[in-house]
Amino acid sequence: MYKTYSMELAGRTLSVDIGRVGKQANGCAFMHYGETTVLSTATASEKPREGIDFFPCSVEYEEKLYAVGKIPGGFNKREGKASENAVLTSRVIDRPMRPLFPKDYRNDVTLNNMVMSVDPECRPELVAMLGTAIATCISDIPFDGPCAMTQVGMKDGEFILNPSQEVWDNGDLSLTVASTAEKVIMIEAGANEIPEAKMIEAIYMAHEVNQTIIQFINGIVAEVGKPKHEYESCAIPQEMFDAMKEIVSPEEMEEAVFTDEKQVREENIRNVTAKLEEAFAEKEEWLPVLSEAVYQYQKKTVRKMILKDHKRPDGRQLNQIRPLAAEVDIIPRVHGSAMFTRGQTQICNVCTLAPLSEVQRVDGLDENITSKRYLHHYNFPSYSVGETKVSRGPGRREIGHGALAEKALVPVLPSEAEFPYAIRTVSETFESNGSTSMASTCASCMSLMAAGVPIKKMVAGISCGLVTGDTDDDYVLLTDIQGLEDFFGDMDFKVTGTTEGITAIQMDIKIHGLTRPIVEGAIARCREAREFIMDNCMKPAIAAPRPEVGKYAPKIIQIQIDPEKIGDVVGQRGKTINAIIDQTGVKIDITDDGAVSVCGTDTAMMNKAIEMIEIITTDFEEGQIFKGKVVSIKEFGAFIEFAPGKEGMVHISKIARERINHVEDVLTLGDMVTVVCLGKDKMGRISFSMKDVKQD
Repeated sequence: MYKTYSMELAGRTLSVDIGRVGKQANGCAFMHYGETTVLSTATASEKPREGIDFFPCSVEYEEKLYAVGKIPGGFNKREGKASENAVLTSRVIDRPMRPLFPKDYRNDVTLNNMVMSVDPECRPELVAMLGTAIATCISDIPFDGPCAMTQVGMKDGEFILNPSQEVWDNGDLSLTVASTAEKVIMIEAGANEIPEAKMIEAIYMAHEVNQTIIQFINGIVAEVGKPKHEYESCAIPQEMFDAMKEIVSPEEMEEAVFTDEKQVREENIRNVTAKLEEAFAEKEEWLPVLSEAVYQYQKKTVRKMILKDHKRPDGRQLNQIRPLAAEVDIIPRVHGSAMFTRGQTQICNVCTLAPLSEVQRVDGLDENITSKRYLHHYNFPSYSVGETKVSRGPGRREIGHGALAEKALVPVLPSEAEFPYAIRTVSETFESNGSTSMASTCASCMSLMAAGVPIKKMVAGISCGLVTGDTDDDYVLLTDIQGLEDFFGDMDFKVTGTTEGITAIQMDIKIHGLTRPIVEGAIARCREAREFIMDNCMKPAIAAPRPEVGKYAPKIIQIQIDPEKIGDVVGQRGKTINAIIDQTGVKIDITDDGAVSVCGTDTAMMNKAIEMIEIITTDFEEGQIFKGKVVSIKEFGAFIEFAPGKEGMVHISKIARERINHVEDVLTLGDMVTVVCLGKDKMGRISFSMKDVKQD
């Protein structure tokens, strides 16, 4: 027997079957929202994984294409590598869930979501988020939940709770908020320059809805929830901490960690660790956890100094941004480039432009999105943090950082009609010590402007950190956190935007939620900082988009033709359009509505291609002048090709002013001649005259 629980959520019925499927998982929720169906499971290993100092949690979001009635493309015809959307959804689910597990829990945990049916009115990502929370809460896995998630869209200035896929894709806001019963625990947003006050209103509207979902989950847990199992704690013994302080005093540790040079600090910590290893040589049970103990000692030291003394590791004020630098055109021959430096964080971004035929094709569960015109890719090589590691391609972190910067810039990009290019920006991390994704946003913005992309406004981003004390009122906000403050702090609150409003938010925390004053304070602090960055760093480097693309970038001319003439331009089996391409060396894209884009680097050849297309698609009228090549000679006249696939005939009587007996007396194959259109003859052929062309 199984039991179904239901609630009304944003005008639709959310239901979950417990005990119907997946009975061998620690927890399983068979979720239904409208006609969207997701199977969410939570499983944990019986014993902790040995030799690790972190919580080994894996979140999976599996997109099954049968959910939208598709067979996967490619040769294998089965789902393979997770899509970018699947990776990003896994990250959004992971971020609110992870802080609610015990910090000393080392058992492997897998939170899996399998999308089995998609109703475009009920987004599967939201259903998976809720399913994960329910499956974990009813399981025997230690978890300090429940938590709940709500999404908010905006259309015509009005908020829409848990919007349809169409509103989510095309509206002015795509906001996801996760909450516990008391506080907001995660925020993810893309926005079309939403003012800060409006964004805060949307966040807390979602927070209120989350409270009703939490009550629903609590009711399920009360009836079918399993007792949480005991586990082997991996916490550092207090006795060990006390012994460490006898060997390395708090003052020594403070001196070791408080420096603005990452390499100096790391060397200091190596010396501290070596000193402790020597002192604990006979304490064999402590040596395996010594590195974690040193980490915890550093953390307590940094947090105490920031919270109590308002002293940051590099000596900055709480709202002070690290030294800034920006420059453009640092890479020759590329279409656009820029470098942005903030302290020991440095990003080089390169922009590439291409015809619209180069857009990325997307095969996924969202049938509204079949292609992407703007791509932002982010790379994080090991040398950027002074480490050595073989590159295995982008991981989830790299994909997430690239997507955040992409989301930040999409609202200011020109439309296809205004700028008919596919656009790719690539952020190369040269150096990393805190919030490279925000540096990537700044560098990308400048790179786009340097490439001549007419973006509507400048976009910048910054990260705000947090250190909390024992009460909700005891906290310190930190502008522009570096790596140490991120590792040891409680929050990484990233906000991008223009001078008008927010374009993206990503908030990660390590505690059980944020109060409203913290959220409002962080958003305000980020606005102040990003305006400072734009005015004092980005604008001096490049204040506005360049008026045209660079000399190495492809040029695009766009014209509109009658959609019914598309077949004339393409020709039988592409013969006509291929002939134009062969003769001019350009690329030609034609959309179903008759928009023609001609792309090339030689303006003269591009204009020639445009002229050919216009000739082909123009209704012929008497008196039009054409230039063409003699392609066939008959006794009665010659055929002139005046555009690829288009010919007209000059009767022998219309070749010369004087009488000629043979066409060959005047014309030979391959001659280029100027003719005037006489209309069409009795056979429907275009008729030309050479002798009636007016002489200049």
